[in-house]
Amino acid sequence: MSVSEEPRPEELSAEAQGESLGEAKWAAMKALEPRFPGINAECVRFDVAEEPGQSGPGSLARVRAEVDVETWRAVAESIPDEPAERVRAIVGRVVHALGLRATVDVDERDDEIRATVNGDELGLLIGKHGATIDALQHVAFRAAFLGSAERKQVVVDAAGYRERREHALHRMADRAATEAIRFDRAVELEPMRATERKVVHTYLSERGDVETHSEGDEPDRRLVVSPAPSFRE
Repeated sequence: MSVSEEPRPEELSAEAQGESLGEAKWAAMKALEPRFPGINAECVRFDVAEEPGQSGPGSLARVRAEVDVETWRAVAESIPDEPAERVRAIVGRVVHALGLRATVDVDERDDEIRATVNGDELGLLIGKHGATIDALQHVAFRAAFLGSAERKQVVVDAAGYRERREHALHRMADRAATEAIRFDRAVELEPMRATERKVVHTYLSERGDVETHSEGDEPDRRLVVSPAPSFRE
């Protein structure tokens, strides 16, 4: 839903449950997020249908959440001050613009802000060989720290894509290293973006029998794996 679009009455609310009221409220907000990107607690009115344990030992809390559309619009159109919330806003708006039904979870650590998109059919967000999600990651990084001297890494992931791609790169690197050693020759990998070349270079640098360097110009720049001189001797 765009900020200017009027929601249907049935889209304004969601019900959820949890072991505590806080957990139930959080689940209700996550259910509303795909329809209202950037939503926060200020945009929602909660009605408690049932307290935890009210129906008996172990029974769950149940809540109904309803969106205040005008408050949500004001939040959605604003630019957050905190880098992590800027990342959330950028990623959420792109996910919504692509028409995806997904939520965005943000985890901030001392050296990293990680935004994870959760949903079904996220291939459009990832793009071929991760081109789209890498571009979004770059935009999120630039937006998060615009005008700030202090920066940290920004990672945008979608349903475990980053881990799967890293494992695929490691397998590719292992095959290239095996071939380079077996046939005593340089092996060229497929063209990769700088971030992926760094993953392969770092991974192979832990071995002592091969070395790597890059050749070519972007976007066709590729990594070359060669037997280490010391190994040849």
